[in-house]
Amino acid sequence: MTEKKFTDRELEILSVRYRLKLLHYIKAAGAGHTGGSLSCTDILNVLYNDVLNVSPENLSDNHRDRYIQSKGHSVEALYVILADRGFFPEKELEQLCKYRSKFTGHPSRKVNGIEFNTGALGHGLSISAGIALAGKKDQAPFRVFTLLGDGELAEGSNWEAAMVAGHYHLDNLTAIVDLNDLQITGPVREVCNPYPIDDKFSAFGWRVTETDGHSIPRLRETLHHLPAELGKPTLVIAHTIKGKGISFMEHDKRWHHGVPSDEEYTRATEELESELRRLTGFDDPS
Repeated sequence: MTEKKFTDRELEILSVRYRLKLLHYIKAAGAGHTGGSLSCTDILNVLYNDVLNVSPENLSDNHRDRYIQSKGHSVEALYVILADRGFFPEKELEQLCKYRSKFTGHPSRKVNGIEFNTGALGHGLSISAGIALAGKKDQAPFRVFTLLGDGELAEGSNWEAAMVAGHYHLDNLTAIVDLNDLQITGPVREVCNPYPIDDKFSAFGWRVTETDGHSIPRLRETLHHLPAELGKPTLVIAHTIKGKGISFMEHDKRWHHGVPSDEEYTRATEELESELRRLTGFDDPS
């Protein structure tokens, strides 16, 4: 667990601020996977501010927890939160997607705090299972977390990794599915139906739990009770909304990848700032 302690309300406020920032950097870069970054913001917020034993100070400690973002295209949310946690100065994000920048459109180990390059979908769970297995063999105390997109479950490597994790009883491994039910070409169940996700992972020996991926209290409750069952890897199905927090982006596949126009950016920031005022009770000065 991290050294920082927050109330539920403080984490909710952080989530809105993170959404404002990731939108700002996507707009400035002229590129970004807006919808998916917005849908996983609350999950990453709780992980990095309340759950993970990882910080800029312990990155060389083999006992640190590991986080692998398999849905690497939603990197903007991860970059913003890593900057907030002090892994690098936030000013560096002004180079997002610029020529020769280390802040590419997918996670890169050139960025402090990124454990593995990801972005080719379907590999994050395999990497995470391998790290978790190594941890078991070394009797190391660290835990491994990975975030999957629901659309990437069509990749067969996920199911090989799920079988391996169950076979080796990797209860130090937690996979979280950002279940926003949309991918770039449409609803997930219409493109390549992965359901029933819970039954499939259960059949491979996982303990499956479900939660509201936008409820800070429920995310904290779920992610603080791991493993969900001793001797089994945990799958958390987090029900989310693509484009969460911005009315005209929610549930719209067109925002899988998209940069808002000036008018859309103004409207989006106004909506987020209104939510920030509701949560704080006053105009936010930051």
